[in-house]
Amino acid sequence: MYRPLELFISSRYTRARSRNGFISFISASSIAGIALGVIALIVVLSVMNGFHKEVRERILGMTSHVSILSYDGALHNWQDIRSQAETHPKVIGTAAFVEGQAMLVNRGRTGAAMIRGIIAGQESEVSEVGQKMLSGSLQDLTEGSYNIVLGRELANILGADLGEKVTVVIPQSTVTPVGTMPRLKRFTVSGIFEVGMGEYDRGIALVNMKDAAKLYKTGEGVSGVRLKLIDMFESRQVGRELVQQLGGLYRISDWTDQHRNFFAALETEKRMMAIILLLIVAVAAFNIVSTLVMVVTDKRSDIAILMTLGTTSGSIMKIFILQGCLIGIMGTVIGVTGGVLIAENLEQIVGWIEQVFNVRFIDPGVYYISKLPSDLHWPDVWLISISAFLLTLLATLYPAWMASRTQPAEALRYE
Repeated sequence: MYRPLELFISSRYTRARSRNGFISFISASSIAGIALGVIALIVVLSVMNGFHKEVRERILGMTSHVSILSYDGALHNWQDIRSQAETHPKVIGTAAFVEGQAMLVNRGRTGAAMIRGIIAGQESEVSEVGQKMLSGSLQDLTEGSYNIVLGRELANILGADLGEKVTVVIPQSTVTPVGTMPRLKRFTVSGIFEVGMGEYDRGIALVNMKDAAKLYKTGEGVSGVRLKLIDMFESRQVGRELVQQLGGLYRISDWTDQHRNFFAALETEKRMMAIILLLIVAVAAFNIVSTLVMVVTDKRSDIAILMTLGTTSGSIMKIFILQGCLIGIMGTVIGVTGGVLIAENLEQIVGWIEQVFNVRFIDPGVYYISKLPSDLHWPDVWLISISAFLLTLLATLYPAWMASRTQPAEALRYE
């Protein structure tokens, strides 16, 4: 009894069983449509966030958060640079590396790859490749051993297995008595890794840093120093601070620079998918227009009586805006509740469906990711909720305005 008149009447209209059953059906359809649209948005965006997180972690399993590089191609005082970088409070790991392009040959098979020379003890500080070994160990990459660790796909392309010799050919020439010859060296396969990204499993080979330096004739210099941070999303800020700390003499690159186009494409895909799915909510929200139009038509005499009793046009408009908003709020609350519950338990739900119906949604023999990951972001949930409510509010404006324009004399003429 203490509620505002507009809220009291709108809630009565929403709860009451209409004489026209079709109006009730349209109202229920609007609530269900909004709920399903919100559920679809939350679940799909959570799955996309999960895939993005999975891909990002796999990329960063081989790529450093920040790299310190030289403008002229080689860092000769890399020990000092590494020591200075380690003093930064947000740097938790550093590793020097030598890198260059090469072609690998084995039994008539060839494959292009990036040869990365590493120090095994340092590499574990900045990457997870040591944890992704299928066979062998990074510790076998000792100076002078000329051992090499291949990605799984690269090993398959070359038909190489543990203990076999592969020839590494680099795009640098050596002058010999018989003419200019490409520089090459035989390496022994001592390990195979798999990080779950074709870019690395097919395009990276690891050797000892000193062996790589001899191969590429970099002397005591290295290609750069790789860094791992406490928070990878602070890589750009840390990079700027390191530039100032090192006197601006070196080039800084972070993981967002190295994969800028890829991550930009993922964000664009997520944004477009959200817009497409939001149309589902829009269609359901605009069903409220037809619902309220029929309610206004059905309640014309009630509106006329209220207006003759002194209710203003503004109050009449508020009644139907509130009625539409109540429908939208119910649909949004049901959708958010269902979407969050599904997103938080998606892996178990999908596993149960696969077990009951004996199907596989993601074949591990085809895809690197064999599960359906879900990563719920609450900012996405709030944005979806607000968008659904605003669409609902927009849908109520015309029917509410139409109700406020009712003429009591005309509405009651035949009553």
